[in-house]
Amino acid sequence: MAEPLLAFDQVRAGYGAAVVLDGISLEVPEHGSLAVLGRNGVGKSTLLLTAMGFTKMARGSVRWRGQNISAWPPHRRAHDGLGWVAQEREIFPSLTVEENLTVASRPGRWELKSVYDLFPRLAERRGNMGNHLSGGEQQMLAIARALMTNPALLLLDEPLEGLAPIIVEELGGAIRRMVVDEGTAMVLVEQHTTIALALTDQAVVIERGAIAHRAPSAELAKDQATLDRLIGLTVVEGV
Repeated sequence: MAEPLLAFDQVRAGYGAAVVLDGISLEVPEHGSLAVLGRNGVGKSTLLLTAMGFTKMARGSVRWRGQNISAWPPHRRAHDGLGWVAQEREIFPSLTVEENLTVASRPGRWELKSVYDLFPRLAERRGNMGNHLSGGEQQMLAIARALMTNPALLLLDEPLEGLAPIIVEELGGAIRRMVVDEGTAMVLVEQHTTIALALTDQAVVIERGAIAHRAPSAELAKDQATLDRLIGLTVVEGV
C-alpha cells in the first residue's frame, strides 16, 4: 500500500500553552482531496497551519511522503511541495498580477499560460497591481500564485469566504478543474459545506479540536442529520 502524501498521527497542537487540536489523525493520498468542515473556531485553520509548521506541537507527528516533518520549518515544507493559500490571501499589493505569479514560480505543470487558462480574469488583469483587484480576483491570484510553486498538495483555507455568488461559482469551477482534471491533491477548509463536499473525495468534521466524524464526501453530502448536528448551517449551492 502506497504511503499517504500527508498524514497526521495523533497530533496535539496549538499556540503557546493553548491546545487547539487534540488527537487528530488523518491521511491524504497522492491525488486525493479532503474537505475539513466544522463550525467557526473548532480548529480547521489551525490544522492547515500545523501542516505548514506554524503551530506548536505537543504530541504526535506530521508525516510528508512517509517522512516525519514535525520539526521542519515552514519554508522547508513549502520547498518540498506543500502549497498554502491563507484565509487572508496575502498577495503582494504593490506588484502586478504577473509579478505576483512569477515571483515565487518553480518549474512544473503550472506556469503562466496554464494558470491564465484556469483563471482568465487574471490574464485580462495581468498588468494591474494587486491592490487594484476585487476580492474575488485577489483570491484567484492567491490560488494561482500557490499553483505557480507547483505544489504536490494544496492547502486552501476558506477560499470562497465573503465572495459574491457568481465568483463562488467561478472559483468552485476552477478548483474542480484542479482536482478532477489535473489531479491536484488538496485539503479544503470551507464554510460552504455543499460545495466543499462536491469538490472532494473524503471529508472530516472537526468539533472542539478533534475529529467528530469522517466519511466519503458523497456519503456525507446525503447525511443531512449529521451535517445539522455537527455543523448546523449548511449552504445549498452548486458548482
